[in-house]
Amino acid sequence: YIAASSVSEQQTAPAFILARIVSGTLIDTSSVDDEMLKTLAQHISQLHQCQQITWGQLIDASLTATQWPQRLQYTLRQLAENREISEQLLLEALNQITGISVENFVPIMPDLRWDQFLQCDGKLSALVDLDAFVYGPRELELVLLEYLLDQQQAELFMLHYQQMHTMPDLSELRTAYRLLLFLMNVLGEKDIETWMQASTRF
Repeated sequence: YIAASSVSEQQTAPAFILARIVSGTLIDTSSVDDEMLKTLAQHISQLHQCQQITWGQLIDASLTATQWPQRLQYTLRQLAENREISEQLLLEALNQITGISVENFVPIMPDLRWDQFLQCDGKLSALVDLDAFVYGPRELELVLLEYLLDQQQAELFMLHYQQMHTMPDLSELRTAYRLLLFLMNVLGEKDIETWMQASTRF
């Protein structure tokens, strides 16, 4: 069921899909297998093919590429206020941002988690809880994926992801993006040291 105020407005008006019942069950991370990882990689690869030069909300992604590092620095400063974030870590992240340049933005989910997918018969069948979808840099989503995948899973993900895309170098932006994700509380981690020292996968 797609809602729009009139047929003539369907191209521009915000819409939603109403699904009272979606088949499938929530995924237990311990049950994630190679087939699910392949499907996840294909899903993200296809989304990352939808590129544009502006970022922001899906229905109004009007912010420019030059605004990304500016807004990112401002956001980190604002979110870090009254938080137990060391000055050294914040400065490291802010310094990294000065070297970040993004040419294209893609649909990403900054709160991507396994429990937002449903599975049927061991296969990913649906993606729910879509409210956080935005246009942003694909590197931000890849940094988040490092927290969701173990090393073997990450290698399998890369194998399929690289059939459509090259893997970017995350080393010069990982600190800034990890700090942003921590301050956004995307996965609920409370210990900043545990979060920042998590294993790198890509």
